[in-house]
Amino acid sequence: MGGDKIKKDRRQKREDYRRAIRQDGVSELPRKKFYRQRAHANPFSDHQLIYPPHPDQMDWSSLFPDYVVHEEPQQPQQQPNPSAAAPSSPGTDLAPFQPKRLSKDVEIADIGCGFGGLLVALAPTLPDTLMLGLEIRVSVTQFVEDRIQALRTQARRAAETPSDSSPPPAPGMYRNVGVLRANAMKFLPNFFRKGQLSKIFICFPDPHFKARKHKQRIVSATLNSEYAYVLRPGGIVYTITDVPDLHEWMVRHFEAHPSFERVSEEEQESDPSVAIMRTETEEGKKVERNKGQKHVALFRRLEDPEW
Repeated sequence: MGGDKIKKDRRQKREDYRRAIRQDGVSELPRKKFYRQRAHANPFSDHQLIYPPHPDQMDWSSLFPDYVVHEEPQQPQQQPNPSAAAPSSPGTDLAPFQPKRLSKDVEIADIGCGFGGLLVALAPTLPDTLMLGLEIRVSVTQFVEDRIQALRTQARRAAETPSDSSPPPAPGMYRNVGVLRANAMKFLPNFFRKGQLSKIFICFPDPHFKARKHKQRIVSATLNSEYAYVLRPGGIVYTITDVPDLHEWMVRHFEAHPSFERVSEEEQESDPSVAIMRTETEEGKKVERNKGQKHVALFRRLEDPEW
């Protein structure tokens, strides 16, 4: 009984904390201890996720409100001859859902974004590019949501009251980054159209060491075909891990796929996104503290062959 009470008290403290930081427009950066969750989630479980049936029906407006295109509402068209119209069953006269349109598309996806370290580090370096983190864990997704909102609020307030010692940040900083709770292994093409993305990041994925768990790895022959589908020709998949076996697995599966070629080491090391990927993710910092080795490999999406 005592253990149950302690768990309940901790849960209540987490809920109270999350509620409190949202009351002031989320200006305080969230603390991870109030968002703790298991390190991994089973991607084959039913997580009761919400996802669009088609990318054109995805409403991005709540994630990227600064990029919403404000259009004049259209008047519904009338039937030229209502008496001649066929009888309709209940619900068939409802107009299809039309999400608010953005001025630009999401171009970068961070699959399994964790606590969002890569996203918030990339956002200022690519201020005109929309990027999205996909995370399956509930509490971790909430942490990234609160982190983004806090950074947006801090940037806006700093721009309104600039300091003499440093130039003011752009008031719209971090408006180009968002996060969704999603299972990328199941629903990636539900969010992105063919050839929509320019970069996909797969940073320190769950290694699933046991052979019977290898089917849960985020890189496989089947999933690589989905990455090829949503990536435009010339787009890059970025991978990094501290597990040599997993690194070799990812290299083997991408090199075996006809839609990808490995990027040369010289080009890899000149890519500024690689340096950010190495140093800014939470897992990357942990590997650094433990003096571990990070294995990086990039893969370019090839042009589709002429059949």
